[in-house]
Amino acid sequence: MSQSLSVRAPAVAGLFYPGANRELAQSLAEMLGAAAHEAPERAVPKAIIAPHAGYIYSGPVAASVYALLAPARRRLSRVVLLGPTHRVAVRGLALPGCEAFATPLGMVRVDVPSVEAIRKLPQVVVSAQAHALEHSLEVHLPFLQVVLEQFTLVPLAVGQASAQEVAEVLDLLWGGPETLVVVSSDLSHYLGYHDAQALDRATAQAILALKPDLTHEQACGATPVTGLAQVARRRALKPELIDLRNSGDTAGDKNRVVGYGSFAFYEPLPDAR
Repeated sequence: MSQSLSVRAPAVAGLFYPGANRELAQSLAEMLGAAAHEAPERAVPKAIIAPHAGYIYSGPVAASVYALLAPARRRLSRVVLLGPTHRVAVRGLALPGCEAFATPLGMVRVDVPSVEAIRKLPQVVVSAQAHALEHSLEVHLPFLQVVLEQFTLVPLAVGQASAQEVAEVLDLLWGGPETLVVVSSDLSHYLGYHDAQALDRATAQAILALKPDLTHEQACGATPVTGLAQVARRRALKPELIDLRNSGDTAGDKNRVVGYGSFAFYEPLPDAR
């Protein structure tokens, strides 16, 4: 008799995004549909950075980069998802210790071979607590469930770690054309509208330059972002800014805003000679 899966239940369904299946699917279809009209033909990125706030605030910015994955919906079958911890402090990069994540759209299985491959690294730990209430990974799952046909997940909640430690994990999990890397990060927090715009523009330029010295005031996911930048420099990935807005542009007032950016990273084309 088969044993039941250990599942990480959704923590922010009905809060950060719609909790009902039909309403969530409709919301995603609308955001991705709008983004698809704005997105010219591009190659499919190997890695993306996207925000993790409530969908009414950051959903359209996230959709702008998720829409680029549509041509590879059958090819992409493994997602390495990294996001910062907001509620539980943890040293290193934390796996959840479960076999699947649930959302209102269904179940996403954790990629067991990938988990086994990185468990030997000293910076990789297991912490169900770090994942239990964390939204930075969860809010991306419905987007992935809609834009990809079928995939397994490597979920990593990034706490106190160095960019090098993140890069080492990414190198082990880099894989081939079946693997997508997703880094979850918002940008500036609670500045006035114009101050946030200025800081977020500077942060976007730093990300596009693959700079290693991003601060957590610039991006709450600075650690995984700079880890990805380190790998992108080594592997000659080309970064592109897809969207840059803040909550004052979407659904909030302009007095205290949160910044959102979406970025795509493309692998170099094979040498045609």
